[in-house]
Amino acid sequence: MRAVAVTAFGEQPQLMELPEPEPGPGEVLVRLSAAGVNPIDWKIADGLLKDTVRHSFPLVLGSDGAGEVVAVGTGVRRLSVGDAVFGQFQRPERGGGSYAEFAVADERAVAGAARAVTYATSAAVPTAGTTAYNLVEETRIGEGKRVLIVGGTGGVGVFATQLAAGRGAEVIATARQGLADLLTSLGAAETVDHTVGPVADQVLAAHPDGVDVLLDLVGGPVAFGEMTRTVRDGGTAVSTVGAADADVLTEHNLRGFNFHNRPSPQLLEILAGQLDAGRLTVIISDEVPLEDAPEALEGSRTGHTQGKTVISF
Repeated sequence: MRAVAVTAFGEQPQLMELPEPEPGPGEVLVRLSAAGVNPIDWKIADGLLKDTVRHSFPLVLGSDGAGEVVAVGTGVRRLSVGDAVFGQFQRPERGGGSYAEFAVADERAVAGAARAVTYATSAAVPTAGTTAYNLVEETRIGEGKRVLIVGGTGGVGVFATQLAAGRGAEVIATARQGLADLLTSLGAAETVDHTVGPVADQVLAAHPDGVDVLLDLVGGPVAFGEMTRTVRDGGTAVSTVGAADADVLTEHNLRGFNFHNRPSPQLLEILAGQLDAGRLTVIISDEVPLEDAPEALEGSRTGHTQGKTVISF
C-alpha cells in the first residue's frame, strides 16, 4: 500500500510502499478515503512522544482518518465489515497512522461516520472536533458567558466557535482581515484582528469588564500571560499548548489549566450526529493528494493555516 512515513525522528516524510497492516484483537482494518492533517502529526514525526511511547519505523504519520471497514479482529462487537467510520489511527508502537491507503485502529478509537457529509469532511473532525467539544465542556461554557478564543480560524478554533455559540455564549474570536465574516457566520458575536494591535488591549477597550473564559489555542507562556489580562476576576483561562502556569493563575484569582484531550467513540458519535443535523460546519481550506502530504505538513508547521487540510486518496 502507499503511505507517507518517516524512517527516523526528524527525517523528511516520504511517500513509501509498505505492507498492508492486519487487525489484531479488538481492532479494525479500514480502507481510508481521506486523512486529516493536524499539528500533532509533524510533532510526532519530530519525536514529541519519543520518551513516553515506543515507536516503530517506518512510522506512518497521521492520526485522523475516514473510510470503510474491510476486516475486523477477534472480539470486535461495535463494527462490521462495510461500515463507514471515522476516528483516530495513530499507533506509534505499531508504526501505523492515517496517511496510508489502509490503517488499523482500536475499535474504541473510531465510530460510525456521518452520512450527510463526505469522507473528506469526516476526516477533518476527530482531533480538532473532540478537542473543541471537550474544551467547551470542561470550561462550562454556556448561556450568558463571554468567551475569547485566540486562534479562532484554526481547526480547533472554528469548531470551538460554533460549539460555544451553540450553547448561547457570546464568542469573541481572533481573525485577521478577510476571515472575520467567516467566523461571524459560524456564530462569533465579534472578531479581533490580531495583526493590527495587541488583542488584550482591543478586547478590554470594547469590554472593560473582561471575559468569563479564555481559550488560547496558539500562544506561548508570555503571550498567554498577556491574554489572561482579559479574564475577569474568578474567570477561567485555558491553554491547549501547555502555556498555563497554574500557580500564577491562582495568584490572580483565575481558574485555569493546560488542556489535554480525551477523545472517545461516544464523543465521535455526538459530532457525527451534529454533522448529520447540519449543526456543525467543517471548513476545509485545502484538499491534497497523498503524495503532497509532506508539503501539507510543512504548511501546518507555520501555524498560519485556516480551517483544516485534508489528504484524499
